[in-house]
Amino acid sequence: MRDTIKRHIDFSITDADQMARSAGFLVRMRPTRFPGRARYGLVVTKRTFRHAVDRNRAKRLLRVWIRATDKMMRPEFDYIFIARPDILKWSTNDGVGAMRRALNFLRRCHGGGDKNA
Repeated sequence: MRDTIKRHIDFSITDADQMARSAGFLVRMRPTRFPGRARYGLVVTKRTFRHAVDRNRAKRLLRVWIRATDKMMRPEFDYIFIARPDILKWSTNDGVGAMRRALNFLRRCHGGGDKNA
């Protein structure tokens, strides 16, 4: 499993980041600053999810989906997942499917990678 991004500065968005959209989340991919130690980060804001129970559930769902699709993530990139309100309506299977589609889109946009994952 990857490490997590913890510092606020590491969540900053640049125009060079690749992005995939889904109804339940956005994924941003950027080259990692630490080769061999790629990370992921979760953004679940109070503005989007008013109640802490909803924020915690969104983070829990994202972590489960990330674990299920971890092999699809390229080791030379960090990934930032931004939760959207529709994430709370999705089942585990729906979320894993959407995560696979988003990661495949990012792989295609950035020029390949191994196709076996």
